Amino acid sequence: MLHAEGLTKSYGDLAVLKGVSLDIRAGEVVSIVGSSGAGKTTLLQLLGTLENPDGGKLLIDGIDPFRLSPKKLAEFRNTSIGFIFQFHQLLPEFTALENAVLPALIKGKSQAEASKAAMELFELLGLSHRAGHKPAELSGGEQQRVAVARSLINQPRVVFADEPSGNLDSHNSEELHKLFFDLRDRFNQTFVIVTHNEILANMADRKMVMKDGMIF
Repeated sequence: MLHAEGLTKSYGDLAVLKGVSLDIRAGEVVSIVGSSGAGKTTLLQLLGTLENPDGGKLLIDGIDPFRLSPKKLAEFRNTSIGFIFQFHQLLPEFTALENAVLPALIKGKSQAEASKAAMELFELLGLSHRAGHKPAELSGGEQQRVAVARSLINQPRVVFADEPSGNLDSHNSEELHKLFFDLRDRFNQTFVIVTHNEILANMADRKMVMKDGMIF
């Protein structure tokens, strides 16, 4: 469902990606590992359409997102791609529920529809009793589960996670890792996860290693 061919990316004279090619199947959990500076986060940003490649080709379910107009690309990103970041990126002035529904509201769902979908996810994630709490009132693990709900609210084709357990203690990391596989089994969800956590990396269906801007 995701095909990348010869992706390149440079910043000035620094070549970060040097022709990355990969294929990821629907319902697959793939980890990407490598030392700092190997190009992992840059690759994730390109795959997630947050940045444009200098060269190469990307298809997500047969669609080349970089051929879309800026408006269509924003719509595609909102409906087809989910993101989970290390530091949650929750809006502090909003409740857990208000954070989770934002992508659905942007998509055009009503408040009632979006809240219903979010509460169903919160039930699955064990967050129903925390829906009205703001991020500062939640534990790190709870904040990350809110971020997971937000990433899934529009039933995206693929979820990209950048060091999702990097800011969690060992217990919450383990719970989050199990959650990814539960979600894959329940929804046939595809996950592409950049991580330094070897336990999570080795749990994945496939582990890809990045070195010097290349996949091995």
